[in-house]
Amino acid sequence: MSVLVVQIPPRLRAGSSPAGAAADARTEAGATPNGPAWLWVRTESGVAVQAHGHAPVAELPNAEAVVAVLPEQDVSWHFVAIPRAPAAKLRAALLGMLEDNLLTEPEQLHVALAPDAQAGSKGWVAVMDKAWLAEAIGQLERRGLLVDRVVPSLWPGDVPHGHFYDASAYHHNAEPAIAMADANGIVCLPLAGTLARALLPAAAIESVRWTATPAVSTMAERWLGAPVGVQSVADRLLTSGRSTWNLRQFDLVARRRGSMALRDALRRFLRPTWKPVRIGLAALLALQLVGINVWAWAQRKALDDKREQQVALLTTAHPQVRVVRDPAAQMERESDVLRAAAGQPGPADFETMLSAAASAWPENQGPMQSLRFQTGQLTLAAPGWTAAESRQFGERLRSSGYVSDTQNGRVTITRTPTP
Repeated sequence: MSVLVVQIPPRLRAGSSPAGAAADARTEAGATPNGPAWLWVRTESGVAVQAHGHAPVAELPNAEAVVAVLPEQDVSWHFVAIPRAPAAKLRAALLGMLEDNLLTEPEQLHVALAPDAQAGSKGWVAVMDKAWLAEAIGQLERRGLLVDRVVPSLWPGDVPHGHFYDASAYHHNAEPAIAMADANGIVCLPLAGTLARALLPAAAIESVRWTATPAVSTMAERWLGAPVGVQSVADRLLTSGRSTWNLRQFDLVARRRGSMALRDALRRFLRPTWKPVRIGLAALLALQLVGINVWAWAQRKALDDKREQQVALLTTAHPQVRVVRDPAAQMERESDVLRAAAGQPGPADFETMLSAAASAWPENQGPMQSLRFQTGQLTLAAPGWTAAESRQFGERLRSSGYVSDTQNGRVTITRTPTP
C-alpha cells in the first residue's frame, strides 16, 4: 500500500514577516510561484523512502493513504487528568481544564488526546491552532488527498529524544533550533544564546538520543560537544508518519460524503489488509457464476426432455402428423378432430358447458331465462344475483375447468386458459 507523508507548512508566528518567511521557505524548499512548498515522502513499505521532494499542494503525488505531519513548534503539550465526560462534551471539558494555561481563546484551539488516554487517569493532550490545521487539511482534501491521520513531528515519551533542525521556516531571521522530548513533555529552543544551555543541563543532555538534519549536523555536534546521528528530513518525516497518534479528533474527525465517501471506502478496500476478503469475494462470485450456469444448463436440458416426450407422445398417438411445430397445440387439435368424428362433445361444446353451468347454478335462483352460445363461450341471463351467489358460482365452475364473469345481470362462461 502506498503511503504519502506530508509535512504541513508551519504557521507564521506573530512578529514574523510573511513575505520574508515565504521567500526563505521557497529558497530552501525549492517551491515554485504556484504556492508554498510542502515536504512529502512516499513509501510502499512504511519503512523505506521510495520518493521524496517539495511541491505545491496541487502537485503532490497520489497515494492510497495520506498522513499529515505537524511541525514541532505548532503543537503544545499538557499533562492533565482526563475528565469523565460524554464524547460530545469532552472537548469542551478539556478546554475548560486548560483555560488557565492557554494564551489563546479556547474557541480558536483544537485539542487531541493521546492514543492510550483513559478517562479518570492522567494523559497527554495536544493543543494547536484550529483554523490553521483545518485549512491545511482542507487544502489537501480539495486536492483529492484524503487525510487518514494527522500526527505530530515529536511527542512526549519515556525515551528521551532530541533533534537539531533549521527553524528558518518559522521566522525569516531564526537560527537553528533544538527540540527535545521526554516523559516531562517537549521543549523547542533556539541554539543561539544561553537559554538552551540553561534549560538543558549537561546531565540531561548526556542521557538523550540526539539526531540532526544534515544542514545543521556540524553546528549540532559543536554545540553538543559529541557526535549526533544524522537524519535526513525525509527519513525524519517518515519516522513521524509511523506514529500511533492521530490528531484528527472531535470536530476535525474525517467526514466522508457522497463520491468522496465511496472513493475513500474503495481506497481502503484495496489495501493489502483486505486482500483475503477480496480473494474470498472473487471466489464466491466465480462460484455463483458457475452455479448459475450449471443450473441454467440443467433447466434447459429438462425443458428439452419435456419437449421430446411431448413429440414422442404426439407421434405415437397420431402417427399421421409428420411435421411437429407445437406438440401441445397439435395434440389438442388432433384430439378434437377424433372426438368430433366419434360424435362426442368437447369441453368447448354447448352441451358440456351447459352441463357445467347447471351443476354450479345457485340453489336460490330459478331457471335461466335466456342464453347465447358461441364456440367456447356461453352467456346466461343472471338478473338479481348477489355478489355471494356470483362468487359461489365461479368457484364451482373452476373445479370443472371453466371461469365465469358476471356483469350487468349476465354471466359469461369460458374455458380456463391453458398455460
